[in-house]
Amino acid sequence: MTNLSQFTKAELLKMANQLCKHKHTYLEHPNCYLKERKIELKIGYFDIESGGLNANFDYMLTWCIKTGGKEEYKEGVITQGEILEYSFDKGIIKELIKALKEYDVIVTYYGTKFDIPFIRTRAMTHKLKFLSFGAVQHKDVYYMVKGRMRLGRSSLDSACAALGIKGKNHIKGNFWMRAKVGDPTALAYVLDHNRKDCQILEKLHLRILEYVKDQSRSI
Repeated sequence: MTNLSQFTKAELLKMANQLCKHKHTYLEHPNCYLKERKIELKIGYFDIESGGLNANFDYMLTWCIKTGGKEEYKEGVITQGEILEYSFDKGIIKELIKALKEYDVIVTYYGTKFDIPFIRTRAMTHKLKFLSFGAVQHKDVYYMVKGRMRLGRSSLDSACAALGIKGKNHIKGNFWMRAKVGDPTALAYVLDHNRKDCQILEKLHLRILEYVKDQSRSI
């Protein structure tokens, strides 16, 4: 499920005509091509914040992707004008889709059941083309924690607390309510919370990585 758009036309032709150590073409096993040429996959730690849990009733407030190993962030935040004009999160969903395409691997926490289906549903609602199956790899740290740790709750907060990973903050209810109606101060606070979740997600992923099999699914 490697993103083939990162390769040039010449590379794709070579991949189609040469075999890897498993006797498959590099197009069939693109990860072999990357490993043999020591090309690093671009990883993004991704999280969204929304006004609720159901994409047919709620909309996204902010999104953040932290590039792995760098202090580089791609972010989006809804505006009060977009809410009052009833376009809601269409603009930031469109920006997010474009940003996701820049990564080979997206890492989330419970994104399999929430973040990814939520943004896919919002994109379809707005008649925006979402990423097709296999376009970007996806790793979900929630299932790594669930399978390799024994916690009272398998939340991001609990896992980070157990491992001494600091940085998680919590948003008060009145900030959520103000953010849902587009208050700029509240939205800035929500975005900061969003960014911090991406930071601690990367730390958690790196801590647990040696205990899990390196597996990916499609976004």
